[in-house]
Amino acid sequence: MIKRQKILITGRVQGVGFRPAVYRIATELGLTGFIYNDTSGVTIELQGQENKISLFVLKLNSEQYKPPLAHIETLKISEIELVENEKEFTIQTSDSNGVPVSHVTADTATCKDCLSEMRDKDDFRFGYPFINCTNCGPRYSIIKNIPYDRPNTTMSVFEMCDKCAAQYKDVTDRRFHAQPVACATCGPKVWLTDNTGRKIEKQTQLAIEQAAKMLLDGKIVAIKGLGGFHLAVDALNNNAVKRLRERKKRDHKPFALMTDSIDKIKQYAIVDDTAEKILQSPQSPIVLLPKNKANLIAQDAAEGTSTFGFMLCYTPLHFLLFAHGIDVLVMTSGNISDEPLICKKEYALEKLSDVADAFLMHDREIYRQVDDSVVHIIEDEPVLIRRSRGYVPTPIITKNNCEKDILAAGADLKNTFCFAKGNQLICSEHIGDLEDAEVYHHYINSIEHLAKLFKVQPEVVVCDLHPGYMSTQYAQMYHEQGVMGFQPMNTWPGWPCHKAMPHIIQVQHHWAHVASVLAENNISEPVIGLVCDGTGYGSDGKIWGCECLIASLENFERFGHLAYYELAGANKASKEAIRPVLSLLKKAYGDDFSLEKFDWLLNKIENDIVKKQIILEQIEKGVNCIETSSIGRVFDAVAAMLGIGNYNHFDAQLPIALEAIASENIEEQYNFSINLIDEIQIFDIGPAIQGIVSDLEQNIDKGIISAKFHNTLAQSLVEMAIQARKSTNINTAALSGGVFCNRYLLSKTIKLLKKNEFNVLFNRIVPSNDGGISIGQAAISSLVTRR
Repeated sequence: MIKRQKILITGRVQGVGFRPAVYRIATELGLTGFIYNDTSGVTIELQGQENKISLFVLKLNSEQYKPPLAHIETLKISEIELVENEKEFTIQTSDSNGVPVSHVTADTATCKDCLSEMRDKDDFRFGYPFINCTNCGPRYSIIKNIPYDRPNTTMSVFEMCDKCAAQYKDVTDRRFHAQPVACATCGPKVWLTDNTGRKIEKQTQLAIEQAAKMLLDGKIVAIKGLGGFHLAVDALNNNAVKRLRERKKRDHKPFALMTDSIDKIKQYAIVDDTAEKILQSPQSPIVLLPKNKANLIAQDAAEGTSTFGFMLCYTPLHFLLFAHGIDVLVMTSGNISDEPLICKKEYALEKLSDVADAFLMHDREIYRQVDDSVVHIIEDEPVLIRRSRGYVPTPIITKNNCEKDILAAGADLKNTFCFAKGNQLICSEHIGDLEDAEVYHHYINSIEHLAKLFKVQPEVVVCDLHPGYMSTQYAQMYHEQGVMGFQPMNTWPGWPCHKAMPHIIQVQHHWAHVASVLAENNISEPVIGLVCDGTGYGSDGKIWGCECLIASLENFERFGHLAYYELAGANKASKEAIRPVLSLLKKAYGDDFSLEKFDWLLNKIENDIVKKQIILEQIEKGVNCIETSSIGRVFDAVAAMLGIGNYNHFDAQLPIALEAIASENIEEQYNFSINLIDEIQIFDIGPAIQGIVSDLEQNIDKGIISAKFHNTLAQSLVEMAIQARKSTNINTAALSGGVFCNRYLLSKTIKLLKKNEFNVLFNRIVPSNDGGISIGQAAISSLVTRR
């Protein structure tokens, strides 16, 4: 029987070769009709034998026929009237009307087919640094509007030559409707300049060759890539790496490394099967890998950590550079420390002329600057630490539609923001730390750009409880100015543990952390939330950081936490380890503590006796102090007590160094206690602090002390979870918070929870640090606005 059916498909189906795949299947089966892109995804009409249409749907869902980058989210079929005299199946012009809900595809690494052609001397794209096809190349970084067609990208300025146009129009070709398709005749070019912008080499191949020679000679080269500039230097040249640190003003933070093969990475780091798979994936992120004990990587590349952050080449330009004898490059973001990634040529010369010796430029405009993503391996699974290139803006799909468009403003550190629209949570790429004025400006511009791209008109804005956060102040500003169509909204009386104001929902920081786990796992029922974090403004006005919450997407209850201790000096306490050291020692020893008695320990951390006296007096009198349950500052203190360092030059520097020295195969732990006080379980870490001091007095190996401390924290969290399970009959534990970026702690806690028969959830596709806060905020507000 002849039938005609309309098929509506949503998901990642634009810019991935989906329409030509549909064309080939339909033609092969003798079906007529058409397909076109629209703002929801693709629309297909098919006419032919009913069994052939059924076979079409089966093939379209099979890995054999579906394009490698495609992902079908929904597929809806309806019967429609037959069309007379229809002779063929065609691809029609895209329909840009309607509200965009189609996925914008993330940028992806160069595929093997394109690399093979780039290395083939008989191919007309031989040695071309922008070769791509429907299976690879730029997407998000070049798109200006939906649907994803060439006129809506930065490639619109490049008119295709006859050869490229023929492939673009040929439905049997891998480049059929590949929007960035180009070649050396018609596409973007590469050139090399000095640090004043004067051209050194104009010809593409010679420019790449000259840049490679400069790198091998120890020079610093700024390379314009897929989502912005990298600052590159030979990773085996310690003097060159030191010079980059000095010029970039990045004294301590580890640099990312790049090479062109897995075999090369294995010379310097341990690569297991999971790591190898993710390194070679289309996303091609930076992967944190355990260092080989003996390697030639410059010491200054990643000092104070037990890992290297390696990525493979992911653009043709990278591969062409490495073809000139380069082994490993430092490839760090092209910016001055903590400022936004630079993507514009003129701005790069202005900001980086004192850093780079030369600039490898190209003229394909980057519309969205996108940092490299960062992954580590937990329980044999890839876990995102920074979600950006290769993953953004792929949405998280929720079970229920959000009735109002929502903007979640995120946190101030490692900021991302998120839009809730329909059943999608659309999270931005990594933005950065909003205390920097340029990052904050980039944050505002990014919100406006993504709102226009996805046609979002927020009626609700959700932000953190912290009144000092720039993101909170931004949300309030947009409320007051009535920008972007925010509409008045009633408060919800009785909604527990959050503050609500007209137009604005404020969500407690650690609840948002737990909610990010629930969102990515698409569940809303209550869980036992275990949050290990640096700081987060609590609903009692204190600074939280080590929490056991009974939480769902509708509400939460604080079941337990680390006992409060005093932190003196406000923001200085997150930098200067002597401040939490003095507070924790004073709390652990009480009246038995004095500066004189502990001078053998304290003088190694801070030798200014007056400063220590002032801090201790502040703690004892409660002057310029905050009460906190931060576990992040406890890590700082323990690291300082072990002599690892006394100052965080970048976020979590001391905790990372403490993790790096932890000995393997240590099961011992320190004493601790958990006591019910005012109906809340209070975790007292004082006995563990005393145990650490005792071990230091006995000259116990610092690696053993570090391992015992990590074990103690993991066990205390599990003990609180067990108490919570007894009280609530909930058996699912959800782990989140920035301190759970610590692989030792997260792995140990998961292992102990599973040993005690918990169902364990933790962040995988959403960062557990503050990069995931906006998704948690969006998930909570999406559910509650439906009430």
